[in-house]
Amino acid sequence: MAGVLRLVLGDQLSREMSSLRDCTKSQDKILLAEVREEATYVKHHKKKIVLLFSAMRHFAKELSDDGYDVIYRRYDDDNNQGSLLNEVKHACSQHSFDKVVVTFPGEYRVLKSMQQWQHQLGIPVEICDDDRFIATLEQFSEWAEGRKQWRMEYFYREMRKLTRLLMEGDKPIGGKWNYDQDNRKSLPADVSPPKPYTVSPDDMTSQVIELVETEFADHMGDAKDFNYAVTRDEALKVLEQFIEQRFNEFGDYQDAMREGNVWLFHSHLSFYLNCGLLLPMEVMQAAEQAYFDGDAPLNAVEGFIRQILGWREYVRGFYWHCMPGLQQENYFNHQRKLPDFYWSGHTNMNCMRQCIGDTKRHAYAHHIQRLMVIGNFSLLAGLSVEAVNEWYLLVYADAFEWVEMPNVSGMILFADGGNLASKPYVASGQYINRMSDYCKNCGYAVSKKTGKNACPFNYLYWDFLIKHRDKLSKNHRMGLIYKSLDRMSQDTVDAMQEQAEQLLSAIDNA
Repeated sequence: MAGVLRLVLGDQLSREMSSLRDCTKSQDKILLAEVREEATYVKHHKKKIVLLFSAMRHFAKELSDDGYDVIYRRYDDDNNQGSLLNEVKHACSQHSFDKVVVTFPGEYRVLKSMQQWQHQLGIPVEICDDDRFIATLEQFSEWAEGRKQWRMEYFYREMRKLTRLLMEGDKPIGGKWNYDQDNRKSLPADVSPPKPYTVSPDDMTSQVIELVETEFADHMGDAKDFNYAVTRDEALKVLEQFIEQRFNEFGDYQDAMREGNVWLFHSHLSFYLNCGLLLPMEVMQAAEQAYFDGDAPLNAVEGFIRQILGWREYVRGFYWHCMPGLQQENYFNHQRKLPDFYWSGHTNMNCMRQCIGDTKRHAYAHHIQRLMVIGNFSLLAGLSVEAVNEWYLLVYADAFEWVEMPNVSGMILFADGGNLASKPYVASGQYINRMSDYCKNCGYAVSKKTGKNACPFNYLYWDFLIKHRDKLSKNHRMGLIYKSLDRMSQDTVDAMQEQAEQLLSAIDNA
């Protein structure tokens, strides 16, 4: 027997990966490679690259220490082949293999490439299912076929029944499937979230930081203050700290925002779930156990499980079911370039300054910052769907296309016309004011729709609704909003449209 070459991708850093199942230490080789093609097809945030490269190196060392035969290619190795395919080709030229085994990737373009490998390599290539996910792609497609509308809530209920999480017989614990209405409190000034779990870089991570600062100097962010987990043991400690210190308040304040505090009561586990250091089921079971132990209320536990079992599973199925068409969708035909402040964070809108600043510093912002501040502005300003997708993919350390594109094209930009979301997630400045303290230190007045210091979110919001009335007014969830618009004086409407045009022209001409 010649053995098997088992390729492990940078978001598949788990012993439980299907590509490693039945691995024979004496015959098989495991390949991990830091390659230019994957690191630079968009200019990923420096902290994202550090996280993945360091986690890959630590995972490879753990496998080697356990007796596995690992081929590891560092980014700056003299014989680095530059792409996954070329690294596989190189390994096959150096050793004899019966076949190549890899787990299903997280991006459509990578899958399309892998499906050609067998022909290009001249040996069998087996692409195994990624069974870290609860629902198979076939299960999602079967659920979606024949439905007039796809809605996460109903898919989520099926997943609850399948996994038995938070279930009593065939009924949800507490009598309700969803406690979203109990997840929307603003954060009182006297409530202080605990500090996040941090890890001091070891020698291996320090080497990666130095590499990234040198090789990716023109990418967003700073790698030098990196302090995220890069091993499974460390990621498990992040989970443990979340359960012990944050989970009790997570449900109430998961939608809240506070100036100068990006972490709040969130888990920050998406980094580790999406690269494989943690597995979804073990995380959800830990959350469920906290409820049974009386350590977290139901609105926190259900809300957390819904993010993983509902939303995470749903967007993954949605992505693969809708590709490649999803990447071409542009329901409103939005084409505007991104403003410079998406990169610098320099803007008089304090909410945008805070959220982009958090993103730039940490390669992280929580879901409401992404959706209802940065995403809200992106849609109201008519920014290019392609450009916004690229920005979200590169700036966040937990972003891989399977999770990024449905959230951006479907939920944030409504570019698919409503397949994923039932209405556009747009709001005036009043929503941001209600859920944050950002407006207190802003150069604009959130109370004003028009005038010199009016909040741009206010007049952009109404301008967006006016521009797209033909497409949105028949949406049953938009009816009350358009009735409010119709009650406004024509002078107010004209003033808002004029001010919106001035701002948008400034972006175009910058």
